[in-house]
Amino acid sequence: MQLEFLGTGAGVPARYRNVTSIALRLLEELNEVWLFDAGEGTQQQMLRSTIRPRKISKIFVTHLHGDHIFGLPGLLSSRSFQGGEETLDLYGPRGIRNYIETSLRVSQTHLTYQIRYHELPDEGGLVFENQKFKVTALPLEHRILSFGYRVTEADHDGELLVEKLRTLNVPSGPLYGKLKRGEDITLDDGRTILSKDVVGAPQKGRVVTILGDTRKTANIAPLVQGATVVVHESTYGKGEGKLARSYHHSTNVQAAESAAEGEVGRLFLTHISARYPGRQANELAYTAQPIFKNTRVVNDFDVYEIPMGAQQNTPPIKITIDVAEEEEGN
Repeated sequence: MQLEFLGTGAGVPARYRNVTSIALRLLEELNEVWLFDAGEGTQQQMLRSTIRPRKISKIFVTHLHGDHIFGLPGLLSSRSFQGGEETLDLYGPRGIRNYIETSLRVSQTHLTYQIRYHELPDEGGLVFENQKFKVTALPLEHRILSFGYRVTEADHDGELLVEKLRTLNVPSGPLYGKLKRGEDITLDDGRTILSKDVVGAPQKGRVVTILGDTRKTANIAPLVQGATVVVHESTYGKGEGKLARSYHHSTNVQAAESAAEGEVGRLFLTHISARYPGRQANELAYTAQPIFKNTRVVNDFDVYEIPMGAQQNTPPIKITIDVAEEEEGN
């Protein structure tokens, strides 16, 4: 499971930051990519990534401001041109269907696949669930309806304690499979091996929270509580709380406070204003770290591995993905 930041800027594209788009790469878990928002130029950003539009199975829209949705019509068209045939699920606030269908109709664009629209109730709730993941949404506080999404992975089964099985002289093969599935076995010599004795404790699933634009509000707390990773907007910096409130945005300090109160693993600051160009943006992290140490400002094309278990409190691991990698591997 990885997070890839395709756009980390606020409002309008800037020289070093495109507007918002975040990919949750679930290639090992589901062989899918889930996209959160698609600001103008998102598909251009993908050309510098290994993500291919046809791999995107779900798009979650936080709110309907242009810097979060203007890239959708082009991206949806490209998904069609590049051989996408599988149904795409599109989640978002009321009006997202009208926006997409109007854009496609006026441009006379015909897709090779179906879009399944899920316009969320204003109060949010459970929006998706399968055996491996569930996604919940709650409304935030912005100038228009804006959602935060919490992606919760199901717990992983415990690992088979192979060394212990060898010590017990349990022959490898089908018996290992039975024990892994929770079945007890009886050996030829009459001994009974209990599954619970040779299978480790389950590993808690990871939680990824991605917030739309918002000022400080009570619904942030349940969205971030205990999360492995939180992606939080940081349009304003320390000392700019009044400005943030006036424009319905957050400061880096408010984001850090939410992360600390929620006991999260790590905090990624995004939606960075052009008022913080280049390395100046790092000041947003430096001034937030006294409140929540594991805070980082993300940049376009950053990719981070989301670790399991106790590792969630370690510093984030930035990885490099070769853009020349074979498309079939994505």
